[in-house]
Amino acid sequence: MGCQCSNLRLCWWSTHFKSASLEPSDLENDRGPSSAGVPGFGEFRLEVLREATMRFSADHIVSEHGEKAPNVVYRGTLDDGRQVAVKRFNKSAWPDTRQFLEEARAVGQLRSERLANLIGCCFEGDERLLVAEFMPNETLAKHLFHWDSQPMKWAMRLRVALYLAQALEYCSSRGRAIYHDLNAYRVLFDQDGNPRLSCFGLMKNSRDGKSYSTNLAFTPPEYMRTGRVTPESVVYSFGTLVLDLLSGKHIPPSHALDLIRGKNFLMLMDSCLEGHFSNDDGTELVRLASRCLQYEPRERPNAKSLVTALTSLQKETEVPSYELMNIPRGNPSSIQQLSLTPLGEACSRMDLTAIHEILDKVGYKDDEGIANELSFQMWTDQMQETLNSKKHGDSAFRGKDFTTAIDYYTQFIDGGTMISPTMFARRCLSYLMNDMPQQALGDAMQAQVISPEWSTAYYLQAAALRALGMETDAQETLKDGTLLEAKKNIRN
Repeated sequence: MGCQCSNLRLCWWSTHFKSASLEPSDLENDRGPSSAGVPGFGEFRLEVLREATMRFSADHIVSEHGEKAPNVVYRGTLDDGRQVAVKRFNKSAWPDTRQFLEEARAVGQLRSERLANLIGCCFEGDERLLVAEFMPNETLAKHLFHWDSQPMKWAMRLRVALYLAQALEYCSSRGRAIYHDLNAYRVLFDQDGNPRLSCFGLMKNSRDGKSYSTNLAFTPPEYMRTGRVTPESVVYSFGTLVLDLLSGKHIPPSHALDLIRGKNFLMLMDSCLEGHFSNDDGTELVRLASRCLQYEPRERPNAKSLVTALTSLQKETEVPSYELMNIPRGNPSSIQQLSLTPLGEACSRMDLTAIHEILDKVGYKDDEGIANELSFQMWTDQMQETLNSKKHGDSAFRGKDFTTAIDYYTQFIDGGTMISPTMFARRCLSYLMNDMPQQALGDAMQAQVISPEWSTAYYLQAAALRALGMETDAQETLKDGTLLEAKKNIRN
């Protein structure tokens, strides 16, 4: 919304966070790949997260885990339309509030486009929740093991391996070299189809990071001996992910190593990739996987050397990830991605005739629930006159006599007997029809004051702003109305 509307908007940060966001100054340096636009870490109120996830509705669950990692991840939508992933731990997890907050703050200082970054947490009563950026394009497991239309391309598999190595190198450089239970479900794809590593695996779990929740056939050998995760253990798990990328299946490392030692590595390769990669590239990636899967931790490469090795293998580097993945490019700030309602669409293109038809057809149903307390004396003295003004105004509005409609609607509004956001909406359009955009904007804003969550008020503001030449503000207000409409549909 524009400068003329900003006083009606609430600051998103002040309503969602209990305290100011934490943004250490040293985050400006050594962030790794660009992380512009990611908010600083902050503490969320429980009620905000309840509302965002529709009170933790089962319909919003995106992943669940069992007893070893008791938690559920929900998709949530905040009041400003931002989508987030909310991880809710079992009540027995994190009994020490201070430890939970310290861990969350440490992970929340990391900022990289190779991560699905942690933007906040919540700790009220027994509740322990983490809030991260939401990644809309599924997991690596989905795209590798359960693809619908086409298998993942060779160039994209190489890119996934590189981006994950870069994520691990960045985390290691910031003192977070331990990643718990690295697997294909921890790799997520953002709106542009780029792979990102979930920040949740950087947090110690309820067993203080001493457990793997995957099948033991995929756990590092040293974990089987000591029960502890080390940076070298993370590299071993990275090796199992490279096997996933090579084969398109989740092959136990012991079986894969037997094939590699027998020089039958081509049996590892996904049959869908036949003819799409050179033997040299395939051999090099298999060699890298086998180095990561060495029995002795000290014989495995570190994250930095993984990045170096994988950089030289990259193919089709100029092609965006969303093209390689064959997915629509997401842009949350784009109006076209928000599925405009007919009224929103009409306002976006300034089709005043279509707006008129919609408002006339809808009538006054959106005035239901508006408080209009009248005494008996007011009813007897004023109601008939008020109703006559409404009747004449509606008749003029329906007949497209917008000057007369303005006069009668003004009589109704100035009478003060009843409050009607629809009346302001109709007079707003009448002003637009008479080339009076400033007055139209005032009426649309007044309708919003009466009904703060009425999308029609926002749509009409957008039309008035556009008539005033305030295109950017019109786009933002149109988006606000569409987001309100989407949240209303979710509730219903």
